[in-house]
Amino acid sequence: MQGKALIMEVLKGKPVERCPWVPYTGSQIANLKGYTAQEMFKDADKLYACCLEAEAQYLPDGMTPMFDLQVEAEILGCDLTWYDNTPPTVCSHPLEAELVIPDKRISREDGRIPLILDVMRRFKKARPDIAMYGLVCGPFTLASHLRGTNIFMDMYDNEDGVKALVNHCEERVREVAGYYVEAGCDIIAAVDPLVSQISPDMFATFLSEPYTRFFAAMRAQGTPSSFFVCGDATKNIEPMCLTKPDCIAIDENVDIVAAKKITDAHDITISGNLQLTVTMLLGTQQDNQKEALDLMDKMGTRRFILAPGCDVPFDAPAANLVGVGEAVRNPQTVRKALENYVAVDNLPDIELPDYDTLDHVLLEAVTIDSKTCAACGYMVAAAEAAAKAYGDKVRVVERSIMFPESLSFMKKVGLSNLPSLLVQGKIRHVSLIPPVETLREEIEEAIARLP
Repeated sequence: MQGKALIMEVLKGKPVERCPWVPYTGSQIANLKGYTAQEMFKDADKLYACCLEAEAQYLPDGMTPMFDLQVEAEILGCDLTWYDNTPPTVCSHPLEAELVIPDKRISREDGRIPLILDVMRRFKKARPDIAMYGLVCGPFTLASHLRGTNIFMDMYDNEDGVKALVNHCEERVREVAGYYVEAGCDIIAAVDPLVSQISPDMFATFLSEPYTRFFAAMRAQGTPSSFFVCGDATKNIEPMCLTKPDCIAIDENVDIVAAKKITDAHDITISGNLQLTVTMLLGTQQDNQKEALDLMDKMGTRRFILAPGCDVPFDAPAANLVGVGEAVRNPQTVRKALENYVAVDNLPDIELPDYDTLDHVLLEAVTIDSKTCAACGYMVAAAEAAAKAYGDKVRVVERSIMFPESLSFMKKVGLSNLPSLLVQGKIRHVSLIPPVETLREEIEEAIARLP
């Protein structure tokens, strides 16, 4: 049993002969044909060619033709900044000044939807035995794209407004999901990075009903669903399960063995959680194979899909994903080859700032990458919004773990979850984006202690 059939059996809770493998192929596959990310995301022929090449090299059981959480936001009025080595990012928020509910819907002809549907149809025809994933931006992240960081204060000050906006966004992404199902998608994944940034109470208040409605709509269409969240979503695994998706996809911030105990109790499959930076970007092929084998050994072959924690970084070597595919298909051969392999820690030694002697308050946002991770982007945006009023007295620095120095920084300060924010060297906010007012209070306390 291979590909689509294997994944469908796993989603039904049936034991299978081997673990399925889904490399969430985003901008990284542009490298396989020598394109920039921007070229690929804007050109159907180039995207299709890259998808075919990724399928040939990485030996996946499932694939997504497009991993870009800004598609719906662009249609609904957000401006995008485009890059050569990442998906685009949202750079304007049409509801920033006032939380009002738009009346615009999303049609099959809007924005880049026609491009995506074209690639989906072609890929489905060419590779019918591969489970095709259609990814939509989750309604909370989409609402944040429209409203900006103000949404985190709105959740305290304007509960009804946030509920109405999230419900509106759920309706829009449900429309898009329907188009993807029509184009042949076998599984619909709602990707909502910001779910990790709110408490279970906030989840229950704002997201339980819309997500339950969304996944029920997918079931009514006969299409399995996945709830895809980035960051430390540990606290929300149970609430996510209660919305009844068929699968929950998590990243490296979550203890997947502990999370699987929860998902198993709800008869839900779990997917994850190869490390994006330490292993897939900066590791060797052997590092990737070893981590894949370790995960498969721990998780078994029931209700588990091996995958990266999110879309693979642009500069991750193709050889690393090829190696994972080989480990999945030929585990005993790869295990034998790795018997004498010892990983080497090549992280640089760094010096921390001397926080006690600084003449300014330093806010350090430790992120995956604010350009590619929505939760990371809003953590940085919250810090910058809070710092703006203080001029040179406050500086904001992003420490993206796409750079080895930032991984060394994480080790030195004892940080394990992202995104996080330090104020004058002290870890203050871990996987929870703070309201700007809270940050300002912390900044003023730190200013009062400056030498």
